[in-house]
Amino acid sequence: MWVYIFQGIGLGFAAASQPGPFQAFLISQSLTRGWKRSLPAALAPLVSDGPIILLCVFVLSQLPDWLQRIMYIAGGLFILYLAYGTFKSWQSFEETLAHPESTGHQTVLKAAMTNLLSPGTYLFWTLVSGPILLQGWRETPSNGLAFLAGFYVTLICGLAAIIIVFGVAAKLGPKLNRILLGTSSIALFCFGSYQLWLGLAG
Repeated sequence: MWVYIFQGIGLGFAAASQPGPFQAFLISQSLTRGWKRSLPAALAPLVSDGPIILLCVFVLSQLPDWLQRIMYIAGGLFILYLAYGTFKSWQSFEETLAHPESTGHQTVLKAAMTNLLSPGTYLFWTLVSGPILLQGWRETPSNGLAFLAGFYVTLICGLAAIIIVFGVAAKLGPKLNRILLGTSSIALFCFGSYQLWLGLAG
């Protein structure tokens, strides 16, 4: 069992620290709304990943190429929408300093939607974590559950750390805050454009 726990911890750390549209979204939220209001977004994988895991392990590897392209296009368009919202916050930076009100429930749902529409999450569970989970579960369900526990405890702690670090960094000065916000907008735009290109060029 410990082997699967350690594998889950290692992959959870990798998933949290790997740059991607979901991480860029968390950073932009932390910069515009503050880390305390954005912290619930770290729980988004618990909302979105259940269907993703089931889909990847049992279905996604069998999907035809055209359906995979549609998934990339949908994800790319949604990420570009998030990039536009972050860019507007960068433009009206003085207004964003007030941290507009938004409930933690809304934050989690928006973050979960970002994760749900990110093809990287599907690929990760299809090619990396899915086979380990299946192998552990076939040996004994407790091994599969141990892997999931190690993975998600580490992933959520890592995402929470990203939110707090960038939220604290935002308080170091308005110029740094605006630079980081602009950077996250560019990162979201690049991720969205790349996914859109993968869908259209495929």
